[in-house]
This record gives sequence, C-alpha cells and structure tokens, in this order.
Amino acid sequence: MLTSTAAFGSAGAFAKPLLEAGWSPASLVTVRLAGAALVLLLPALWSMRGRWSRFAGHLPQLLGYGLFAGMVAQVAFFNATTTMPVGMAILFEYLGIVWVVLWGWLVRGKPLKRVTLIGMALAVVGLVVVVNPAAPAGISFPGLLWGLAASLGLAVYYVVCAEVDGIPPVTFVSFGLGIGAIGLTILQALGLQQVALSTAPAHLQGTLVPWWIGVAGLILIAAVLAYLSGFFGTQALGSTLASFVGLTEVLFAVIWAWALLGETISPLQALGGAVLLGGVAMVQQGDTSALPEALPEPVA
Repeated sequence: MLTSTAAFGSAGAFAKPLLEAGWSPASLVTVRLAGAALVLLLPALWSMRGRWSRFAGHLPQLLGYGLFAGMVAQVAFFNATTTMPVGMAILFEYLGIVWVVLWGWLVRGKPLKRVTLIGMALAVVGLVVVVNPAAPAGISFPGLLWGLAASLGLAVYYVVCAEVDGIPPVTFVSFGLGIGAIGLTILQALGLQQVALSTAPAHLQGTLVPWWIGVAGLILIAAVLAYLSGFFGTQALGSTLASFVGLTEVLFAVIWAWALLGETISPLQALGGAVLLGGVAMVQQGDTSALPEALPEPVA
C-alpha cells in the first residue's frame, strides 16, 4: 500500500512541468489513461479467459470508473495543479471521502455518527485554512472549483469500486482506463476539451529533461505501478486499514512536489492540511462501511 500511495503521489509532480511546457490537461490525461490501459492490456485479456460472460454485467461500473473516476477526476486534478501547489490539490481531492459518506446518508439512509460529523466539521475548517481566502495570493475561484471536481471524481471511484466483484482487477483497471481515454478523445474531437501536446522539454528542479520522461513516469509509476500495487495491498490489509494507509498519498505528493518541482506550502497551510486529514480520518473511522471492499486507491 505504501508503494501504491507513493506512486500515486507522483502524478502531480510529473504532470505539472508538462502542463507548463504546453500540454493541455485533457491531452495529458488521455495519454496517461491510454498508455496505462495498453500496458495492462495483455495481462487483462489473459485474466479474462473463460470469464467473458461476466463482462457485460460490469459495463455500468466500468463506464462510471473510466468516465468519472478516471477522466473527470484526473482532468480536474491536473487543472487544479495549474492554479495551486500539488500538495494542496491533493488535499482538495481527498475531500472525496466526505462526499462518499454524504452519499451513503442521502441515498442509502445511513445515519451519521457523532465522530463522523466532528470529522466533517474538522475537514471543512482545515480546508478553509488551506484555501486562506483572506490572503492576497489565496487560491483562485477556478482552482477551488477544479479541486472540488477532483474530490467528486474520487468519491465516484469509491462508490463504483465498492461493488466490483467477479472481474479480475487488472482487467477492470485496463478496460476502465481505456474507456476514460476514449471518452476524452471524443470530447477533444468535438472541441469540448483543448487538444495540446508538446515535445518541449520540461523543467524539473531547474533542469530541462525530455518530455517523454514525464509521460513515462505518469504511465508506468503514477498509473500502472500505483493501481496494481494498490490491488495487492488492499487484498493483504483489507479495505479499512488500506484506506487509512491511503491517506499517506498526501505526504508523498508533497515530497514529490518538493523533490521534483521545489514546491512548498506555508506552515499555516500545512497545519490546515493536517486538520483536514485528521477530519477525513475521523470520517473514515465513523463510517467504515462506506468504504469499498476493493480498490480504495485514489485516481490522481
């Protein structure tokens, strides 16, 4: 699980220099999703031998996974990183756990425990401190909206994956990410999303590196390694413990952003992030049944 969260945490650090070099978020996410789907395609097909009759029953889950948990969450997250530090963008995304609890309350009629309500209040307080609207250089309103959209994408991921059963994990990831890549390709072909790719070198800690290094990192580390190790870790630890370990992605995202981009956040924002994460942890503790039984890994 730590391997998985460390790999997921690298996504923003690999993506931000490419976005600054001229890539559009939609094009970069398309390449990431399609690349990971193709890398996993052969083992995905091998795993499905003799099980194709189960595929049709999982099509709605695959569509939700690819179009919302993959496409929407990642495009929103990458857009958020263009308006704020990577570490802050990942904090926004993890509010998705709170949306999952609210979904269980509103849709399934599950009562909210006291510890859950306290955790949600702490998460909101921490978010306000992180956003710091009174500061002259506070987070922009578009950045706030992109961050919240990323959190909703993560929430869809949790809800969809909670019901996955009977299809090999590698097949679910490969086909789901492939659907997300196809959806984004259609949106770009229709002009609803900007198409922009670049072979210009990217800046990592002041050093120019070839564009393909960042793309390879996004595909192989932040997607393939992240998802597969997350599957194995979840199977070994169980969903509840694995989801708590998943919170370490925020720490890894900050470390990656510092190591590759030289980004830091203020001490006050770090305190707000700690309060936010503490609140999310309390929400998880009070509503563990809202967490998935498989794949509780983020999409960023």
